[in-house]
Amino acid sequence: MEYSLSTLTDFYELTMAQTYFDAHKENTIAYFDLFYRRNPYDGGYAIMGGLDEIIDFIKNFHFNSDDIAKLSETKAFTKEFLHYLSKLRFTGDLYAILDGTPIFPGEPIITVKAPLIEAQLIETAILTCFNHATLVSTVTRRIVNEANGVPVMEFGARRARGITSAIEASKYSYLAGCAGTSNVLAGLKYEIPLLGTMAHSMVEAFDSEYEAFLAYARSNSDNATFLIDTYDTLNSGLQNAMKVARDYLIPNGHKLKGVRIDSGDLIYLAKACRKTLDENGFYDAGICLSNGLNEYRIADLRRANVPVTSYGVGDNIAASKERMDGVYKLVAIETDQGLKAKIKISEDTVKTINPGFKKVYRFYDKKTHKLLGDLIAMHDEVIPLDHYTLVSDRDPWKKTELSDYEIECLQKDIFKDGKLIYEVPSIKKRKEYAEDRFKDLSERIIDIHHPHTYYVDLSIREKELKDRLILEKTGGVKGV
Repeated sequence: MEYSLSTLTDFYELTMAQTYFDAHKENTIAYFDLFYRRNPYDGGYAIMGGLDEIIDFIKNFHFNSDDIAKLSETKAFTKEFLHYLSKLRFTGDLYAILDGTPIFPGEPIITVKAPLIEAQLIETAILTCFNHATLVSTVTRRIVNEANGVPVMEFGARRARGITSAIEASKYSYLAGCAGTSNVLAGLKYEIPLLGTMAHSMVEAFDSEYEAFLAYARSNSDNATFLIDTYDTLNSGLQNAMKVARDYLIPNGHKLKGVRIDSGDLIYLAKACRKTLDENGFYDAGICLSNGLNEYRIADLRRANVPVTSYGVGDNIAASKERMDGVYKLVAIETDQGLKAKIKISEDTVKTINPGFKKVYRFYDKKTHKLLGDLIAMHDEVIPLDHYTLVSDRDPWKKTELSDYEIECLQKDIFKDGKLIYEVPSIKKRKEYAEDRFKDLSERIIDIHHPHTYYVDLSIREKELKDRLILEKTGGVKGV
C-alpha cells in the first residue's frame, strides 16, 4: 500500500475533523496563525525556512484510496466522513513570510484561511516543515556571520535525523549562506555546489600516508586538499602533503590546493601549518578547519586571527541540539455576523495568543534601511506613512516614536482559493535574497552573546481586542 503525505498528521487532528464534520462545521472558514515564541540559541532573531516544502505539501494535499482503506480499519471514522476525506483538497488562502527573511517571536509567520477541516489537517506537516528548516536556516546564518566572509561548507548529512532531514538541511544551509554541501543528492537535486576533501579511512586504506595522498592527487589533481591529521598533523600529514605537491602536482602543472585539519588544537595547528606552508613556498595553499565547529568556536578562531580559508561544519547545522518552538493556533472564525476573533489564554503569559486576522508590518530606516521594529496589526488597518508610535504589549509605558521610515507588509500571498499564485524563485535568487535581508539587521540584533531584543509590538486596535477577549474569557479577572 502507498500512503500519501497528507497522512502526515496527528491522529487527534483527524478525530477533531470527524467532530467538525458531525457538527456540520466542515464549511466554516477558519483562520490559523503559525508563529513561534522564542528565538532559538538565545539569539536575537530567526531566519524563515520551510516554505518550499509547505507549498509542495499543500499543492499535493489529498487522501488516496490506500489512506482511506487503512483509516477505515481503525474504526474511528464514519463512512460519510471518510468519503468526505477522499474528495478533500486545499481550497483556501495562505499568506507567508518568505524563506530567508529575518523573523521574530510572536508575529504571524504563516496565516491560513480555509474551511476548518482543511486548515486543521495541514497543521502537523507545515509545523514540521517550518520548525526544521527555520532552525537550520537560523543556525547557519549565525555560523556564516561569525565566519566573517570565510566560506562555510555544510558536512552534516551523516549526522542528520534521517534522509529527508539531511537533504533539507543541505538546502536550507545553502540558502542561509553556506558555500556548498558534501551531500551529493541535495547538490544534484537543488543545484548546490558540491564540496569536500577526503576521510581518514582513505588514508588508512593505503600502506602509507604518502601513498594515500599521491593516489588522491592523481585522481583529483585540480582539487588536491589533503586531510592531514590521521597520524601526526605537523610531522607527518603536512610533510607528506607538501612532498606529494613537489613530487607529482607541481611537475604535472597542478598545485597543492590545501590541507584540512579535523582534530587537535585548531588554533595552534592552523598557525603552525600556515608558517610551514609559507616557508616552503606554498603561499596559496588553503587551510580548512572542521571538527564540531559552531558559531562560538568560529568566533574564537576569528579573534585568535587563525589563518583559515574555509570551514567544514556538520553536526551543528544538520543535527542541532536546539529546537524551534513553532505553533499553529486558531485566531478567528467567519460567522453569519462577521469575523469573530478567537483567543487562547494561559497562566503562562507568553502562551496567550494574539487574536484575530492580522498582518505584520516592518519599519525600515529610510536612510540606512536597517530594521526599526515590527507591528502586528488588524488585517484592515491602514498604517500612517509619516509617523507611528510603537507601544510595547507587555510594558505599555515603553514607547518608540518612528518617523522617516519605509513600511513593508511581510506576509506575501502564496495560495488563493487553493491555487498557487506565488512563483518560487531559483535557489540562487533565494540565497541572494536571504543575504540581502540579513544586512537589514543591526549589529546589536545579530550579536551571539548579548543580542538586543527586537521590537515586535501590537497596534492599538489589536491590543484593545486582545485585552477585551482576555477579560471576556476570564470573567473580568485581570492578570491572566
